[in-house]
Amino acid sequence: MKTSLEHIVQRLSGKVPSPRLEARMILAHVLQVEPEDLSLGEVELSASSAQTLDILISQRLQHYPLDKLLGYKDFYKYRFIVSEDVLSPRPDTEILVEEAARLLQHNPSIQTLLDLGTGSGCIILSLLADFPQVCGCGVDCSLASLKIAEQNAQALGVSSRIRFKQLDWFSADFITQLGGNFPLIVSNPPYITRSEIAGLEPEVRSHDPYGALSGGEDGLDSYRRLAELSPQLLKQDGYILLESGAGQDAAIVDLFTEQGLMHIRTIPDLSGINRCVVFQKSS
Repeated sequence: MKTSLEHIVQRLSGKVPSPRLEARMILAHVLQVEPEDLSLGEVELSASSAQTLDILISQRLQHYPLDKLLGYKDFYKYRFIVSEDVLSPRPDTEILVEEAARLLQHNPSIQTLLDLGTGSGCIILSLLADFPQVCGCGVDCSLASLKIAEQNAQALGVSSRIRFKQLDWFSADFITQLGGNFPLIVSNPPYITRSEIAGLEPEVRSHDPYGALSGGEDGLDSYRRLAELSPQLLKQDGYILLESGAGQDAAIVDLFTEQGLMHIRTIPDLSGINRCVVFQKSS
């Protein structure tokens, strides 16, 4: 069977946000080539490849997320395995990674990271890949997500420098199970309000784990708990970096400063939304 990129673009047009880009990615995935290496003309497909292509297009038209169809998502500088067991990495979260990288560059004494709610591992594994002298611990309550994170650690060649723990930060013995004295903590907690979940795009609402999205009634449940835990988790002068939902940064600052942490700065994303909030445990 023969097909072309233009034919796939036509099938996707008006149904997905970026039909040409998505068509290139889907066809490249089926042909097992990079999108930039695709032929602009017709390509010959085997019967099985043609069937796979048709299934992928049909699923995408039913709002199955592209990255989970392909099984990967590019984030920061790296490629991450994804599935329905993990939150798909978002470009907004790269703001947090970039800020953590800046801190690591200016504070070479920081040798250990803690990632709370690690999911696919995209935050901490990006940092370990950038900084070969650093080790880390990734915590998540989902065993299924930790299995994906372990695969990503192996793919990036950093598995010898990270340990994963299945823990729930709402459990009473969280500190006992995990320990403390971390110089740098990163976290992208769930922050969507319960009432907003139903209004999310179906790609997110139906295919990202509910627990990785819902932050409770006001979106701040996890921040309240992390604010309580942070003084015990951080070493003196240690930092915690948190992703923030739109309009939540001021409330997050209040929660953490009430626990004695010092607000260092808030970094906006490219849309001007305050996306990353930085605190320090200062004497």
